[in-house]
Amino acid sequence: MAQHQYNEDSIKSLDWKEHIRMRPGMYIGKIGDGSSHDDGIYVLIKEVLDNSMDEFVMGFGKTIEISVRGQKVTIRDYGRGIPLGKVVDCVSKINTGGKYDTKAFKKAVGLNGVGTKAVNALSEYFKIQSHRDKKVKNIEFDRGVIIQEDDIIETSQRNGTKVTFIPDSNIFGKYQFLEDYVVNMIWYYVYLNPGLSIIYNGQKYFSENGLHDLLQSNIDSKLSYPIIHLKGEDIEIALTHSTQKYGETYFSFVNGQHTTQGGTHQSALRESIVKTLREFYKKNYDASDIRQSIIASISLKVMEPVFESQTKTKLGSAEMGGGVPTIRTYVNDFMKRSLDNFLHKNQETSELLHKKIQQSEKERKELAGIKKISKERAKKANLHNRKLRDCKIHYHDLKKDRRLETSIFITEGDSASGSITTSRDVQTQAVFSLKGKPLNSYGLTKRIVYENEEFNLLQNALNIEDGLDGLRYNKIIIATDADVDGMHIRLLLITFFLQFFPELVKEKHLYILQTPLFRVRNKNKTMYCYNITEKTHAENTLKGKLEITRFKGLGEISPSEFKAFIGNDIRLDPVVLKLDTTIEDLLKFYMGKNTPVRQEFIINNLKLEEKLETEDIDD
Repeated sequence: MAQHQYNEDSIKSLDWKEHIRMRPGMYIGKIGDGSSHDDGIYVLIKEVLDNSMDEFVMGFGKTIEISVRGQKVTIRDYGRGIPLGKVVDCVSKINTGGKYDTKAFKKAVGLNGVGTKAVNALSEYFKIQSHRDKKVKNIEFDRGVIIQEDDIIETSQRNGTKVTFIPDSNIFGKYQFLEDYVVNMIWYYVYLNPGLSIIYNGQKYFSENGLHDLLQSNIDSKLSYPIIHLKGEDIEIALTHSTQKYGETYFSFVNGQHTTQGGTHQSALRESIVKTLREFYKKNYDASDIRQSIIASISLKVMEPVFESQTKTKLGSAEMGGGVPTIRTYVNDFMKRSLDNFLHKNQETSELLHKKIQQSEKERKELAGIKKISKERAKKANLHNRKLRDCKIHYHDLKKDRRLETSIFITEGDSASGSITTSRDVQTQAVFSLKGKPLNSYGLTKRIVYENEEFNLLQNALNIEDGLDGLRYNKIIIATDADVDGMHIRLLLITFFLQFFPELVKEKHLYILQTPLFRVRNKNKTMYCYNITEKTHAENTLKGKLEITRFKGLGEISPSEFKAFIGNDIRLDPVVLKLDTTIEDLLKFYMGKNTPVRQEFIINNLKLEEKLETEDIDD
């Protein structure tokens, strides 16, 4: 075997755009196709928006216009505009920008000079226009390469920057922008910046009350007390407790950047809430009792923030900057002063908050005995648990390259689980088999999670008892038959997750597996069809005598066939909560009393099922 030569020719230097295109994940996180809120195409929008936001923060431009038409994105701000002689440098030279001068951009987000360069390099078309002092500079790029550069000309348009781009289909594949995700992103920007207006596809978005509005719009259950809203220099906090939710819910931001993975500021908030309330009520309550069912948000302005990655989803900074104490000290001091004052002035709220903490303490102590028994049961079951066929890689293991591919299929019955188990990827795909219809958990307390053996084992398999930090699978996939019983099981499982682990749904971890309803084949070719339309297309495409099979259950599909349906071409429907839908209302509709509205919904869907069955018989 020839030995590889390591010499001068082995050393290669990539230019800025080649490196970004070769390693896009370093700059925008995961690629994705737009089906997840954190896919790369949304990061591209955010990177351009961050630059516009920095102008607003500095007091220039109160309106930003965004247009998303198909695959083309246009963002126009009314800030100062990029100095015309530096437009090329600012979008095509790494480590170039005006934000290294902290006097000009004291508390900006885009400090590293990478953002718009990444957008440029990862776009098959990128155009930037800088309007400044009645003059304009236009430059067009193709994947980071200049294809047109116009001379500076006179203009009557207002100062500001306009960026138009089309993400590169060679990198992102067949992608689409989902409006819900874009609108969600826009709302965060306006919540954090009262006075800012964002016009998206002609619709205006703005917020008068900042984090109070943010919390109000994200609350999907009854509150223990009205939202507490606190504001100070470089800090804003809003918090309340839910009467029905479990766990902790936080929204954290730094310099207008949504830090979805938290960081030092979120940790400081959690600590300061416990410390302040212990001192106020003069009792050393357990931290979990204070934070149980909390819904809180923090926005902090930090000088030259340090994030743990280019995507800026987690704050790593310990210091506020500018001679101010550490972030931990700053947040603790603010909460000790502001929250304490608020509770002294609002006695009714302080009493309701105290009552909530006492209630959580009582529930925790009542559950303690049950938890002990269930944990012993779970440990025993883990040794001989035939319900779970685990995989080797897990989502919470940050060192594993394939952690984002991890999934667990929740199946009904042994035949379905057998097909999936045989055909799965043992590295990243696990299977959990239900013995039948799970319990309807609607309206029940979390006690049932520990008392019901199946729920307890499922919780244990997912490792979500203490929150999502230990979640073992990125995708939790409900795999049931396409019949009435399968639909019922699906609803019961969704109810369980919405009732006790709503963050799984909100963080886009819960999915429904689509499986083919029909197999249409002739002697030469086989086509699998997921609906009537695809079946009709297959019948028209294939020639000769056709064999048409209707799959009435997952167990009818052979493992060799099933492999294709859970591989690279897997079809998943995410369980998504719309902005105007509350969990409480959703559960009430599907699992509550049989209202006329729900009856009508069921009848309409039964008609569809009936039609499908009839067409199948005709075949």
